[in-house]
Amino acid sequence: MDKELRSLTERLRKESGASDAYERLVATHDQEELAAVLTAPAQPLWARELAAFRLGGTGDPRAFEALVLLINHRDPERCASAAVALARLGDPRTARAAAALATNELRVAYALHPVRLLVALRAPESVPALITTLERRLAPNDPYRAVALACVQGLGDLGDTRALPVLREARAHPALSDAATRALARIPGGRRE
Repeated sequence: MDKELRSLTERLRKESGASDAYERLVATHDQEELAAVLTAPAQPLWARELAAFRLGGTGDPRAFEALVLLINHRDPERCASAAVALARLGDPRTARAAAALATNELRVAYALHPVRLLVALRAPESVPALITTLERRLAPNDPYRAVALACVQGLGDLGDTRALPVLREARAHPALSDAATRALARIPGGRRE
């Protein structure tokens, strides 16, 4: 059992009360049984999360919709586990979904994990979505500094020259200045003014 699955199962064991249903879902190797949890009515959230994570890890596309809903959940732990599973899933729709979530201003409080997922995916949608999200976070008194910082760091990791203007602008923000300077140093032409 890998570290992410172990962390997930420990958290969900507590949430489920270590029920028989939980033990069955942890032990099963039957993908049909896991997939049925995603569509059956009245399933608890912990069961859907566990089934989606396990299916995502096997590359089963039936996990996609549940994982997209979970990466946009108010609980950061659910978001983090969904991001891991989406990265492993390998579904071609993932980058587009993550970009839509990262740039959705109505859900910006939950954009941190979609931003990190976009960096991990290194997809064509990644840099434009991170630039858009960061530009919006540079507004005065924007409360989502963690999202802005993840964008800055991610753009540095991606190393795309399209990010140079927004990273230069980010240096003017005290909370982002050091990270933006480091990100610029990683991009060709970023050290030049």
